[in-house]
Amino acid sequence: MATPSSAAPDAAPDAVPADPVLALTAPGGPFALAEEDVLGVPLRVLVDRPRSLTAFVERAGRFGDREYLVHEERRVTFAEHVRDVASTAHAFRDRYGIGPGDRVAILAANRPEWLTAFQATAALGAIAVGMNGWWAADEIRYAVADCAPALLVADRRRLDRLGGAAAAARELGVPVLEIETEFAALTAHARTAELPPGAADEDDAALILYTSGTTGRPKGAVLTHRNVVAMQNLQALLAARATAHLPAAAVAQAPPGRWLVNSPFFHVSGLLAGAVAALAGGHTMVLYGGRFEVPRLLDLIERERCTTWSLVPTVGWRVVDHPDTPTRDLTSIVRLGGGSAAFSPELVRRLQEVFPNAKGAIGVGYGLTESGGVATTAGAAQLEGEPGAIGTAVPTVEVTVHHEDGTRQPDGVEGELWIRSPLVMRGYWRNEAATAQALTPDRRLRTGDLGYARDGRFHLATRRSDLILRGGENVYPAEIEHCLDAHPEVAESVVVGVPHPEWGEEVKAIVVPAPGSTITAERLGAHVAERLAHFKVPAHWELRTEPLPRTPTGKVIRAVATGAKPADLVEE
Repeated sequence: MATPSSAAPDAAPDAVPADPVLALTAPGGPFALAEEDVLGVPLRVLVDRPRSLTAFVERAGRFGDREYLVHEERRVTFAEHVRDVASTAHAFRDRYGIGPGDRVAILAANRPEWLTAFQATAALGAIAVGMNGWWAADEIRYAVADCAPALLVADRRRLDRLGGAAAAARELGVPVLEIETEFAALTAHARTAELPPGAADEDDAALILYTSGTTGRPKGAVLTHRNVVAMQNLQALLAARATAHLPAAAVAQAPPGRWLVNSPFFHVSGLLAGAVAALAGGHTMVLYGGRFEVPRLLDLIERERCTTWSLVPTVGWRVVDHPDTPTRDLTSIVRLGGGSAAFSPELVRRLQEVFPNAKGAIGVGYGLTESGGVATTAGAAQLEGEPGAIGTAVPTVEVTVHHEDGTRQPDGVEGELWIRSPLVMRGYWRNEAATAQALTPDRRLRTGDLGYARDGRFHLATRRSDLILRGGENVYPAEIEHCLDAHPEVAESVVVGVPHPEWGEEVKAIVVPAPGSTITAERLGAHVAERLAHFKVPAHWELRTEPLPRTPTGKVIRAVATGAKPADLVEE
C-alpha cells in the first residue's frame, strides 16, 4: 500500500446497516454536495465549508478549557492552543518577516509546538513544510535546499544531526529556531493578538509533505487549504455516517473522543486525519512520543482512557502479541483506524479480541500523501473476509482502474488505480515534470498502485513494483541504490524487500564490490546510515562477485537477482 493514511478515526464503515450518505449529502443536508470548478476541473465538493485551515483554529476557541493536547506532563486546552497559534503567527511575521507564500520548515518529533508552528504558518498565508523527523543530515540538507524556507523550526535532537542550531544556521543559510530554548518566546509574543486571517484563496498552498521518490530523491507534495479542509470534512462525514443509525440525542450527548496519536505529523495520517480532525471536532489528542514500546502505549491507553487509535499493521502485531496486553484494561478503546499496509484477516480478528469494545468498529483506509489522505475505506467485515481489500471509494472521491494506455478497465480486470477528488494535491513543489507525470490533464492522480474493482469494492493487487513497505514507511530502492553506488568500492547494487513477520518487509541490499575491494556489509551499512534515515538502512546484505542480471535495455532484473524462477519474471 502507499503512503500511510487512515480511515476517519470515528468512522466504522460496517457499523451501519444501510449507507445514509445520500441523505447526508443531499441538498439541504448537513453535508450537502455540489459540483464546482476546482483548478479548471468540475468536482463534487461540500457546499458549506471553510475556505482556510485557519477557520478551524478560530472555531476551536469555542471548546474553551477542554483538553486539545496531552503530551508527557503537558496538557494544552483548546483556548490555550488558539492563543499560542495567534501569538506565534505574529512573532513569525514580526521577528522573521514571514508572509504569504514563504515556507516555514518544521523538523521535530510530535509535540504541541509542531502544531502551533504549522497553524501559525497557515494563518499568515505561508506554507508549512513537514520534514521527516527520521531523516539523516544529508536528507535534511536536500529538503532545505529544495523548499528554500524562510525559517527552520526544529527540536534539539534533529539539529544535533547538523551540529546544533548555530552550525545548522551557518551551513543551511536559513534562520533556525530551536524549539526547546526559543519557542516559548513566540507563544508569549502577543498573547492578546487576534489570529491573522489565513490564506487569500482556498487553492493557495498550505503544506508541503515530502514523499519518497522513485528517482532517488523525495518530492514535495503541495497540499492546499482546500485539500486540508476537504480531508477534515470527509472525516466528519464518515463519522456522521457511522452514527446515523443512533438517535440524534445520543449523538449530541456523546462525549468528545480521546485519540491516541503515534503517527508522525509529517504524515497525512498523523497531521490531517489526526491533528486537524481533532482540532475541528473538539477531540483530545494524546500524543505518544519517542521509541515505540508496547508497555508505554498500553499505559497511555489506561491512564488517559483513550477511545480511538489509528495504527499500522506492524504496531498492531506488536500490541496483540505482547505478553502485557492481556493484563491491561483496554475497554476504553471503541474505534480503531488504520492504513499504510494491508491488514490481514488474522490481525483484524486479533485486534477485536484485544480491544473488545471496538469489535466491528475497525476502519482501514487506503490513500497517498498525493491524494491528500484517504481515498477508500474498508470495515472489519470486508477485511476479515476479503484479503487485500481496500474497500469502497469515500464520498467526493472518484477511484478508477486504468490500463497502461489510460483506458478504463472493466470490473475484475487489474490496472493502475487513479484518484480524482478535492483532496488531491496541487502538484509537486517546483517540479513540473513530476507533476505532469503524476497528474492527468483532468487532474486524476496516477497512484502507481495496481488493483481491480468488483461491484464498487476495490482490491489492491500489488503496489509499485519496486516499493518496499517497512513498518508503515515507504522505502524506494533507487534512493538506497544511489547511495550505495556512490561508494567508491561498489560496482553495482540492487535493493529489494524481503518478508518480515512484524515489519511487513525489511530492506535487503545485493552488492557487487568493485574489483579488488575488501568492503564488508558492516562498512556499507555504516555508509548508508550516515546518509539516510535508519529505516532505509538494509537489514540484510548479500555481496556477490558476479554481475547483476539485466535486461537488454540495461535494467536490473530484480526477480532474477532475488532467485525467482524464470516463469515469475516480468520486465519492469
